[in-house]
Amino acid sequence: MTEGRKKVAIVTGGGSGLGLAIAQKFVDNGIETVIVGRNKEKLEAAKQQLGEGCYAMPCDVSDLGSIPAFVQRVLDQFGQIDILVNNAGINHKKDFTEVTDEEFSNVLTTNLNAVFAMSREVVKHMLTTGSGNIINISSMAAQYGLPKVIAYSASKTAIDGLTRAMAVELSPKGIRINAIAPGFIYSAMTEVALNTDPERKAKVFGRTPMGYMGQPEDIGEAAYFLASDAAKYITGVVLPVDGGNSIGF
Repeated sequence: MTEGRKKVAIVTGGGSGLGLAIAQKFVDNGIETVIVGRNKEKLEAAKQQLGEGCYAMPCDVSDLGSIPAFVQRVLDQFGQIDILVNNAGINHKKDFTEVTDEEFSNVLTTNLNAVFAMSREVVKHMLTTGSGNIINISSMAAQYGLPKVIAYSASKTAIDGLTRAMAVELSPKGIRINAIAPGFIYSAMTEVALNTDPERKAKVFGRTPMGYMGQPEDIGEAAYFLASDAAKYITGVVLPVDGGNSIGF
């Protein structure tokens, strides 16, 4: 890396939630951050919130055919891509037997195929510089079984395998690949979900040794660490940021 130049990051699903928190941490640390999402208005609002150093570029990652042109657009504007955070994801809560082929396929397209396609296009550039960092967002759903989210669980388990396979193939070429598996992270949505379901709430906190929910910033901190030189000897890990939930009893 040339001394003095700013790093450039792409954060998919960067307009809200974990993606927004990751983008915030990057921008606060001088990384030129491109936030990606389907909703132009939401992206623009997030850009205003994040301020200078944040750029909103709409793209529907589930439209796989549009990804190469999108990545080229980022390269045309910035000349480089140093960090990619594959955070965009969808979920579909439904009883196993009720899930249609189309619903299952839609979740996999956004949560897995798009991660592969976006990574492939960005890696083509990273190979020319001999450096780069990709962070995939996994889930507790890949650590243990969760009911009624079969497609989501399948997609996130695949993300863990994808992360390891990419790391083995690309790390010798200077590109590190890691994943973060968030536990129960606070959001307006999770608060409502847990407060309306006391049994689920008790279960969540009962098996989280730290006894409280994480904040989106906790995921931002982990992503920044993995993307930084502080993690220069770390590749192929799936890092649970979950208050111990994945090892809880």
